[in-house]
Amino acid sequence: MLDAFSRAVITADTKTAPIGADELASLKEFIAQGNKRLDAVNFITSNASCIVSDAVAGMICENSGLIQAGGNCYPNRRMAACLRDGEIILRYVTYALLAGDSSVLNDRCLNGLKETYIALGVPTGSAARAVGIMKAAAVAFINNKASQRKMNVTEGDCSNLASECAGYFDQVVSAIS
Repeated sequence: MLDAFSRAVITADTKTAPIGADELASLKEFIAQGNKRLDAVNFITSNASCIVSDAVAGMICENSGLIQAGGNCYPNRRMAACLRDGEIILRYVTYALLAGDSSVLNDRCLNGLKETYIALGVPTGSAARAVGIMKAAAVAFINNKASQRKMNVTEGDCSNLASECAGYFDQVVSAIS
């Protein structure tokens, strides 16, 4: 896993050049946004069970065949596996958000996920839909617009951070679709 600092050093090293002004400016911005980044990760992790269970419930509401006999969320052990997978995906998205880098998400979570789902007969469209619902909830938390779940936040605009987080979720959807 690379953080913003390691990535800057490795990039400069491959160019056999010192870290440039643009990279330093990017690192200064990363540091300046640190408390917002920590708040965002805290919002998501503090509400992870709600985010995942709401996403799975939303997915099932849109496709009730998933909980019928023979569906991918029937019986209880399959539902539990679905919730577990959602929590794992959400955890790796928060790791990426904290580091400001998606390599941990790609290497440890997404690598082979689609093939695993296909081998297990998991409908990737439904899984992608659940991830989309998790994305909407996480972005609402980062922007402190989640209904009935407001938290104290660091002052300032979090739209760039929300966009970054949304991008990580988009990578997950792309990897499983």
